[in-house]
Amino acid sequence: MPGIDKLPIEETLEDSPQTRSLLGVFEEDATAISNYVNQLFQAMHRIYDAQRFPLGGDDEVMTSTLQQFAKVIDELSSCHAVLSTQLADAMMFPITQFKERDLKEILTLKEVFQIASNDHDAAITRYGRLSKRRENEKIKAEVMEDVYTSRKKQHQTMMHYFCALNTLQYKKKIAMLEPLLGYMQAQISFFKMGSENLTEQLEEFLTNIGTSVQNVRREMDCEVENMQQTIEDLEVASDPLYLPDPDTTKFPVHRNLTRKAGYLNTRNKTGLVSSSWERQFYFTQGGNLMSQARGDVAGGLVMDIDNCSVMAVDCEDRRYCFQITSFDGKKSSILQAESKKDYEEWICTINNISKQIYLSENPEEIAARVNQSALEAVTPSPSFQQRHESMRPAVQSRPLAARTSSTGSLGSESAGLSTLSLDSLVAPETPIQFDIISPVSEDFPGQTKSSGQSGRRTNPFGELGGSKSETEDSILHQLFIVRFLGSMEVKSDESPDVVYETMRQILAARAIHNVFRMTESHLLVTCDCLKLIDPQTQVTRLRFPLPNVVLYATHQENKRLFGFVLRTSGGRVESRQTSICYIFESNNEGEKICDSVGLAKQIAFHAELDRKASEKQKEIDRVKEKQQKELNKQKQIEKDLEEQSRLIAASSRSNQNSGEGQFVVLSSSQSEDSDLGEDGKKKRESEA
Repeated sequence: MPGIDKLPIEETLEDSPQTRSLLGVFEEDATAISNYVNQLFQAMHRIYDAQRFPLGGDDEVMTSTLQQFAKVIDELSSCHAVLSTQLADAMMFPITQFKERDLKEILTLKEVFQIASNDHDAAITRYGRLSKRRENEKIKAEVMEDVYTSRKKQHQTMMHYFCALNTLQYKKKIAMLEPLLGYMQAQISFFKMGSENLTEQLEEFLTNIGTSVQNVRREMDCEVENMQQTIEDLEVASDPLYLPDPDTTKFPVHRNLTRKAGYLNTRNKTGLVSSSWERQFYFTQGGNLMSQARGDVAGGLVMDIDNCSVMAVDCEDRRYCFQITSFDGKKSSILQAESKKDYEEWICTINNISKQIYLSENPEEIAARVNQSALEAVTPSPSFQQRHESMRPAVQSRPLAARTSSTGSLGSESAGLSTLSLDSLVAPETPIQFDIISPVSEDFPGQTKSSGQSGRRTNPFGELGGSKSETEDSILHQLFIVRFLGSMEVKSDESPDVVYETMRQILAARAIHNVFRMTESHLLVTCDCLKLIDPQTQVTRLRFPLPNVVLYATHQENKRLFGFVLRTSGGRVESRQTSICYIFESNNEGEKICDSVGLAKQIAFHAELDRKASEKQKEIDRVKEKQQKELNKQKQIEKDLEEQSRLIAASSRSNQNSGEGQFVVLSSSQSEDSDLGEDGKKKRESEA
């Protein structure tokens, strides 16, 4: 006999749309069998009723009329009586049993399964509405017990329903063959009684049919026994899985997956502030996230998750929520997993797919190798206090012209880059900081704290409430949405490889230590500084002076990642300069941000050159003004000397004419010369 299709009992607990679709095919087949059996039963019942031969011995008219045929009629009547008995036993009894017992059992199990499935959906919906903040242990225990009971009932009912449908695939062959076989055997026996000319080929054919029926029956009994054993084994193995949130110590999280499927709750907005949650079956297909509602033939595309970003979020006081954002930032979905295990596996799987690991030949091996390499290469700080104590540099200004030519999103590499090792870029055991320290409570590298600065509400366009902002006069104001990934101290700031290596270590550390939460901020780029602003409160979280930003770059492949190196002085050794690399994720705007920073540095550099040129011109003007004053003074002295000489000459002529005893009238300048004495005269002569 050819192979018989069966429902997979092992997939009853998953209860995926594909399993439901396959179940629908078997249910349609069972309905078709039921309709066919009803028609066959009616046809065979007519055959059975037709065997009640009308020519009996009770008919006096026929007996008197056909007296000569009485003996033949009696023999014919006895033959039909035997045929009727054989048809009742071999034809009507099997099909009646199949119709009244087996088909009714299928209908009953279908109703029971539908009720169990509805109860399970209702329990899951109630479990999904459990409050995260106002947790009531009594209500939680009742809800979890309800989920456990309904899931166990649905699983057991579904397994028995599948078993009955699989058995029906065998019984339908028996139900169609046994009545026909009984009918043929009864007819042969009937004709044998009237004729002995039946061929042996027909008997051999009927014998083969009978042998086949027996083989199918034996195979069915063996398969039923195997399915019952499978049901018992699955009930024992699946008992811990009936709980909605199983223990992760017994069921470890698989972080190397590149394919994942399961039910998730998706958030749909129904108004400006209202939303609803819908439970759907989600699965990954290559670089796409698909969803399929129960009853749909195929799944639909939700979004392209190549180069996407995934992060844990808090949404409507629900647990295990995460958000997926497309590579261009135009589409996002908020989903809720049923358990912590599913929650972490979905985030890890989407992260692996986002890196396009699924395109390789052995994606799971490559994902495991990448995670293992990251684990060996990165040692994040076990204590936030260690990170805080090891990095306390103060801000020191740096000349604007420094490293202007070497900064850029993807600048040219110097000749010595090939000789740089990873240890020369980042220290092997450098602590990593995954969150932003508030400037109100902590001293952060690159953050200049002044009186009244911390906690001020800042407008992203450079305006402060009631006071003039330091960036109000800046001609460049560009705002970007970024998410802080982490920062760490680096040993070099000479090449973009420092930024690339820092990105690798921070992303690897996040994946290894399950750090999925990211702080979203607004990055304001001006000609004076870079600012991280809280998007909700408009409070400045961090401020990075632009002259201290000595290097910036975007990732070579993932353009959403970018970082910059901030050079400061201070720390534990006051005279030592430290360089700290900050890594961010944007909505596919990494190159734009780097270009904006480069433009800001160029504007600041040219502004500094203009300022210096203006100061130099002012100095030249002051020198010229001083020289002009000296020249005017010299001219006045020369004029006074000429006047004095003229008066002296006039006095000499008048003395000669008037004789001795006459007085000489001196000018004011002569008086002054006489008062100054000999030293004053020499000084005046030297100035002339």
